[in-house]
Amino acid sequence: MAANNGKRTKINPEGKQTLILVALILLCINLPLFLTPAYGWWSYVVLGISLFFAWFFLFFFRNPVRRFPSDDVQDVVVTPADGTIVAIEEVDETDYFQDRRIVVSIFMSVFSVHANWFPVNGTVTKVEHQDGNFYAAFKPKASTENERSLVVIKTDDGKEIMLRQIAGALARRVVTYCKPGDKSRINEHLGFIKFGSRVDIFLPVDSLVCVKLNQKVKADITVLAKLS
Repeated sequence: MAANNGKRTKINPEGKQTLILVALILLCINLPLFLTPAYGWWSYVVLGISLFFAWFFLFFFRNPVRRFPSDDVQDVVVTPADGTIVAIEEVDETDYFQDRRIVVSIFMSVFSVHANWFPVNGTVTKVEHQDGNFYAAFKPKASTENERSLVVIKTDDGKEIMLRQIAGALARRVVTYCKPGDKSRINEHLGFIKFGSRVDIFLPVDSLVCVKLNQKVKADITVLAKLS
């Protein structure tokens, strides 16, 4: 299978209402400036700033079309989010597994693609939203204290992994599309997080982690780990 590296891009449906609101606000700001006889060079400055904001919101809600570059996904965990690896450590996981797990954390800046993809093929067994705070997403306490959505997936050969979508200091909405019983498939969207945020993935302790700290990763393209 040939990889699609995201050159073909759509707008994520999650951004529809926001983009309409931004367009109306910018129109209301700029239209009166150019209808009045007194408009001048400063009107073009405002227009330039408005066009920048319009571009930024279009850029933020971009939704690139991607395909994992291989058909061999047996025991492969694909990165579910764009961003930077900010943590790789063994922890006591207490939300679901109640045992030791390897957690890999991905920080998504405002410039990252904010769509999330399924990391493995399998079945969704648990989805749970938890209210919380809005600390900066790159801080360790964001994983356990921020608003978040928990998704547990059992792979086709019976292994379980857990993914947390975590809100950040700017993010105020975590969207999870799946529900228990749904099929999890690589190349399909799991959800979306608005503005700076974080995704944690909890793996069995015998997993082989394939990424390094501070590495830039690409959702649905980079191999995050291999299950034993």
